[in-house]
Amino acid sequence: MKINRAYRYELDPNREQRVLLAKHAGAARFAYNWGLARRIELYQQTGKGTNAMEQHRELNRLKKAQFPWMYEVSKCAPQEALRDLDRAFRNFFRGLKEGRKVGFPRFKKKGRDDRFRLTGAIHVMDRAVQLPRLGVIRLKEASAVQGRILSATVNREVGRWFVSLTVEQEIPDPVPVEGPVCGIDVGLSHFATIASSDGEVDKVPAPKPLARYLRILRRRQRQHSRKQNGSHNRKKSALRLARLHRRIRNIRRDFLHKLSTHLAKTKRVIVVEDLNVTGLLRNQRLARHIADMGWGEFRRMLAYKTVWYGSQLQVANRYYPSSKTCSGCGHVLDKMPLWIREWTCPACGTHHDRDANAAKNLLALAG
Repeated sequence: MKINRAYRYELDPNREQRVLLAKHAGAARFAYNWGLARRIELYQQTGKGTNAMEQHRELNRLKKAQFPWMYEVSKCAPQEALRDLDRAFRNFFRGLKEGRKVGFPRFKKKGRDDRFRLTGAIHVMDRAVQLPRLGVIRLKEASAVQGRILSATVNREVGRWFVSLTVEQEIPDPVPVEGPVCGIDVGLSHFATIASSDGEVDKVPAPKPLARYLRILRRRQRQHSRKQNGSHNRKKSALRLARLHRRIRNIRRDFLHKLSTHLAKTKRVIVVEDLNVTGLLRNQRLARHIADMGWGEFRRMLAYKTVWYGSQLQVANRYYPSSKTCSGCGHVLDKMPLWIREWTCPACGTHHDRDANAAKNLLALAG
């Protein structure tokens, strides 16, 4: 079985390589913004669109006279940026046809969108990686890349450079997992309530990294707002704030990876809800708490890890009333406000914990 897998490492570049990395990121950002502006202008003038290949040819014709500095970087950086722009427009128009709300492609900003992708001759050594036009750059840890390298995406994150190597691997077909079937109901008081076919019901506590660091985050945001625009102190304050955001994100990501891997390796079938996370985030009272959980990322991880490890993922219908249905007799209540955490079935008299009951109902859907 062929799969695509990414290996991410932190780079340890010298001073010259840092400058060259920044130039590549700037060239990719410029090509994306130039291509987006040209598409908007072309549509306003002629009512027609274009594609990445035509824009790359146009950029090559203008490069020698107007943008000679682009010869200092690999041709892959602007070329892949234009392909990303083309993909963004395809997603936008596909969303319009399907009736989904997909944002119009936005211009990239320096300091926030410092990334580029390279293809071609990419080689990985024990503690170094060789990239086109950038040469050999040291890694801060030993590499373990296996498979055919497809591309290398380099991005700057809070003053540190990272490379993500996408490889194509041939792995043996996974042995089907022989563990129990489970239904997973996600929530806010606990990250997930897991009901298994062996009769166990477990509640997984949520790390809530944003809630843990919220007081420090607010203090640093107030300090940052008082700094003068353009000053060195404001740049240092922005760096401290970004580091805190990275710590929060890393804590959440580590928790999601560990939980999703454990479930994919030990559960034969996993049933989850098809939550409309985007719609739930419109709730002003709960938006921050929902965003702190990472439900969408958790489902995305389960989707590919179940394929890797031989388990199955089933997604329940979005409108299935898992919380309002009695797992004992099947009676469905008319309504179930969010503040009700425990309830008694009026038909059979069974007392339910809201989350555990929902997880049991999802477990019953496993095919």
